[in-house]
Amino acid sequence: MSKINTLLTQKEWRFIDHSSLGLHFDPLQSFAYDDTFCSAVGSGQSPAVIRAWVHRPTIVLGIQDARLPYIDQGISFLKQSGYEVIVRNSGGLAVVLDEGILNLSLILPENQGSIEINRGYEAMWQLTQLMLAQYPVHIEAKEIVGSYCPGSYDLSIHNQKFAGISQRRLRNGVAVQIYLCVNGSGANRAELIREFYEHSIKNEPTKFIYPAIIPSTMASLSELLNEDLTIEKLMVHLLNTLKNLGSAITPSSLTHDELQIFEQYYDRIIKRNEKAW
Repeated sequence: MSKINTLLTQKEWRFIDHSSLGLHFDPLQSFAYDDTFCSAVGSGQSPAVIRAWVHRPTIVLGIQDARLPYIDQGISFLKQSGYEVIVRNSGGLAVVLDEGILNLSLILPENQGSIEINRGYEAMWQLTQLMLAQYPVHIEAKEIVGSYCPGSYDLSIHNQKFAGISQRRLRNGVAVQIYLCVNGSGANRAELIREFYEHSIKNEPTKFIYPAIIPSTMASLSELLNEDLTIEKLMVHLLNTLKNLGSAITPSSLTHDELQIFEQYYDRIIKRNEKAW
């Protein structure tokens, strides 16, 4: 592995653990949390933040998804399948959240020089490699054609995608976000998104090119590592990795001032969702 990305060697990580609590609150709150921490970190009011989050079954759509010709029918299909549906405030296309998917956000300051977009992606890729270093596998970062929400930093093992990375920049803060399919069936999740697009497009011409999903291109880490991997076990790997990098880890929650900012961002994303379709 190449030398450690300096974005990972923070003196202190403020650790926000929503890996179990998130199952009990609105998934839209996660995006408001990350925006709040971007503001706090970017203004120097907070050290760098790492936040872990898991939500109940939810499909998170991108802005382009909300413009699908038969989006109402696609949403009806997802809700009948037992999923909530929201639109996020960052880029990308539809992804799945459920109890077997761990999301991590690295929230970093840009007040001492800009963070190139690829540097943020590389940091999250390397963090994932370090977390899984005990397993004899090679983790690649490249686009996996046929996966949902494809991108140049899809993380895969043997050409099967288990994670995708995105970024959001706000008020001198950068949130690098990853979803990690920890357990369950990656192919079943991909099939759900494939059927969503089928219901939402119905062979209608679209200006935007949506992915032609091939479910076999996706898998969970449990499937790929042939191990019963849990969210809790991966969280232990995460914390041990940060400690091994020499960082202090400070468990935390919103401050009083951050709570007021959070309420503003949460209200904003709720209103954006109400107008999305």
